Amino acid sequence: MVRHIILWNIREEVSEPGTAKENIKRELEALMGKIDGLLEMEVVTDPLPSCNADIMLKSAFRDAQALADYIIHPEHKRVGQMFVRPVVCNRMCIDYEEEKSEK
Repeated sequence: MVRHIILWNIREEVSEPGTAKENIKRELEALMGKIDGLLEMEVVTDPLPSCNADIMLKSAFRDAQALADYIIHPEHKRVGQMFVRPVVCNRMCIDYEEEKSEK
């Protein structure tokens, strides 16, 4: 399984940051079931005050190819263009292969 985690900040000039965060959460989480290989999608928009990011996307994919397919999927691109990119800045991303635990 491949994990894909992104952190963003909302741009200071966004007049309604709460609405922007709600839109991002709704649209990204709605991708579940629409993209083959997307196993999990969680968007956190209410981090603790100690954090320096406003939004976190945590997702899981079947494998690296499924993540690559997600990146170029038209629905993912639509959400990014319409709801994410216009209101965020300071994007940080980490992708990693999750090791299977032996218990």
